[in-house]
Amino acid sequence: MKTTLTTLQKKKGKEKIAVITAYDALFASIFDGEVDMILVGDSLSMSFGGHKDTIPLSFDDMLYHTKAVRRGVKESFLIADMPFGSYNTTDEALKNATRLYKEGGADAIKIEVGESKIEMVEKLVDNGIAVMPHIGLKPQFYRFEGGYKIKGKSQNEAEEMLSLALELEKSGAFGFLIEGTKKEVAENLTNKLSAFTIGIGSGVGCDGQVLVWSDAFGFFDEFTPKFVRKYLNGKELLKDAIRAYARDIKEGKFPNDNESY
Repeated sequence: MKTTLTTLQKKKGKEKIAVITAYDALFASIFDGEVDMILVGDSLSMSFGGHKDTIPLSFDDMLYHTKAVRRGVKESFLIADMPFGSYNTTDEALKNATRLYKEGGADAIKIEVGESKIEMVEKLVDNGIAVMPHIGLKPQFYRFEGGYKIKGKSQNEAEEMLSLALELEKSGAFGFLIEGTKKEVAENLTNKLSAFTIGIGSGVGCDGQVLVWSDAFGFFDEFTPKFVRKYLNGKELLKDAIRAYARDIKEGKFPNDNESY
């Protein structure tokens, strides 16, 4: 059964929402239906593009990967990131978000926002685009802030986050991604908002959780954030498999008669 915004909204306070990233049709088809939401995250810039942060990712790259994931997703709700530089103005945001909808087949878009983007969110919503604001630690601000800095450490910062979230909700945001935020602050946001929250590094008090799939399944190991739990030692399993494959070829064991025409 296809997961919709209505389906997701009904889960708030009743059932946690599971979210994972995907960047291609193959893995998207494996994850489809096993989680509530699949995010085509700009994290692909780092995990798969080899960059040090998310900023180099282009809009064309995001559109390409969203199209690929859409071909693999039939049941889960599909949300796509708006890359750095693709929503500097409201007109630009509307143009690019519309392309992710029409060409990419996204069910919703996610944008990293501050107070200056409230009207932008409202404009997108008015044009029929479902918007999930990304608040708290915002990776696209990594260079500007001089690193990844945990949010909500001070009372003033916590109050500012709540005020922003409430204004964004009034503007029509259907849900929030809260990253790198003190767990008490994220839980308070979750309790004060009617919209659901998805956490990453923000504690168990959120309405759901998201991880980058290559982190969760042990394929990316250059560094492991504190909030990542590894559910598979994927890199080592694949290394063992490729070594066995290469060995069979070199020893003349592959292919055998049953694998030949």
